[in-house]
Amino acid sequence: MNSIDHLMASGLLRHTLRSTLRPMVLALFFCSSFALAKSPSVLLAQGVPTSSADQASETATSAKEDERLPKMVLTEKILYEFLLAEIAGQRGQMAIASEVYFDLAKNTRDPRIVRRAAEVALYARQYPIALEASRMRVAIDPQDREAQRILATLLLASGRIDELAINLAHDLENAGPRTGDLLLQQPRVFANYPDKAAVKRLLDQLTQPYAALPEAHLVRAQAALAVNDKAGAMSEVDQALALRPTWEPAALLKAGLLAQGAPQLDFLKRFLAANPSAHDVRLGYARTLVAEKRYDDARKEFEKLLRLNPENPDVLFAVGILSLQLNDVATAEKHLKHFMLLGRGEQDAARFYLGQIAEHAGKNDEALEWYRAVADGEQKVPAHVRAAQLLVQQNKLEEAREQIAIARASTPTDSRLIIAEAQLLREGGRYAEGYAMLSAALEAQPDDPDLLYETALMAEKLNDVTTMERHLRHLIKLKPEEAIAYNALGYSLADRKVRLAEAMQLIDRALTLKPDDPFILDSKGWALFRQGQANEALTTLKKAYALKPDAEIAAHIGEVLWSLGRHDEAIKLWRDATLAHPENEALATTIKRFVP
Repeated sequence: MNSIDHLMASGLLRHTLRSTLRPMVLALFFCSSFALAKSPSVLLAQGVPTSSADQASETATSAKEDERLPKMVLTEKILYEFLLAEIAGQRGQMAIASEVYFDLAKNTRDPRIVRRAAEVALYARQYPIALEASRMRVAIDPQDREAQRILATLLLASGRIDELAINLAHDLENAGPRTGDLLLQQPRVFANYPDKAAVKRLLDQLTQPYAALPEAHLVRAQAALAVNDKAGAMSEVDQALALRPTWEPAALLKAGLLAQGAPQLDFLKRFLAANPSAHDVRLGYARTLVAEKRYDDARKEFEKLLRLNPENPDVLFAVGILSLQLNDVATAEKHLKHFMLLGRGEQDAARFYLGQIAEHAGKNDEALEWYRAVADGEQKVPAHVRAAQLLVQQNKLEEAREQIAIARASTPTDSRLIIAEAQLLREGGRYAEGYAMLSAALEAQPDDPDLLYETALMAEKLNDVTTMERHLRHLIKLKPEEAIAYNALGYSLADRKVRLAEAMQLIDRALTLKPDDPFILDSKGWALFRQGQANEALTTLKKAYALKPDAEIAAHIGEVLWSLGRHDEAIKLWRDATLAHPENEALATTIKRFVP
């Protein structure tokens, strides 16, 4: 694929060709435009009613159009070639259409025909003709910006850097006080052109006469960066800053060239000390602080920006999220609600975070309103899943499933949502229904790791150990370096007091992959207990509980303590765990077995 073909494929020129295959005009209308103005009498003859005002306006418009068109008589040859080109185009014979249109363009120099010739030649990939027709088009109307852009692209793609530089240099010479702005536009013109080295040569040549302008050096820096010449880019941006020390675009480009971390932050901080009102640089500095996870410092910078522009939605949102990150919930809520009132920016993301804030405060009804209002974006799925979980807590399982259905409407095969709905059914004790849903999804996506795991867990709830093991073995085969399936299968075997040696091997493998995982340590302790090693089990379980004071780990420790005759310790641990996790079913079931 040559350079111009690449441009066609990338879409840089495609938008100019959208109408190429449409007939240019009806033949008779086209013909009339050579010899006749579109006069009121013609309109009336065609049955189009006109008012006197319409007639006057139409006459004036036609007169202006006629001034721009060549004065020539429609000949049989012109009509024949026009019809030949149109018919060839309609039949897909674009090379013939291109040649005939170009011949017409040369003979008539009618701007409509010239434009048509250039477009058809581009579509037909007759690039030499397209280039010549584009040259003619610019010569006829030097103010036609689209024609200039297409000609520039064709010259660049053809490697005619010198000719292109001459054309662009002419524009710059006549730009006067707009020279700097016009220079800054050049990199954008060629942003999608694949040969970045050719673009750099062009821009270096074009900016050479303007070394006294900082814009010229910034353009050179951008071109150098595009070919990964960071040293050259730094040299040019330093020259730009030497000419205009307070220039924010140059400062931001230099910051991007510096190493991340201290070098970048130090430069931005020094620039802001000298230019405290540099809004864009302060914004860049704040974002860099966020990237370095210096959230408190970042929030201070965003708050400075907010004092200068209290209605800026981007800054409000940033301060809100950073405050949430710093656990300053009241400030986060205030700014996010202000952000919502403005009605601009990432509204759905703000709704999701406000839902989290309300849920954390125990305001579940308010949280539900926020979550349900999330309509799009990456927060849509987690928002509706959270809404569903809140509804389950209120024993509203069917309403909860409706929330999942809303999220699934746009992504019906999203395994996360299928799993979320199945988990709701599991929490509601509807194991068979959840298993059926997961099995159907797994049939369509048999190697989906998450579906395999969840289906295995649901099969275990139905005491279908064979199916559970089959899915977990498949998952181990797919993900041999992940611990989750080893642990799940090992724990399940140990809990049932079957194949204990194999259970221990599986759990030890999981621990090798994740040595300090509290839940795998819990499995290890439980397997030791099932093997009759109560003291060793207690040590391992306490280590797990220190890492994660989970209710089920507490249930296991209590049972081991009870087996060792340390009943008071077990009861105290269970009581404390119940206060922290009052609704945990596994903990409650364990306690009932020992303390009626």
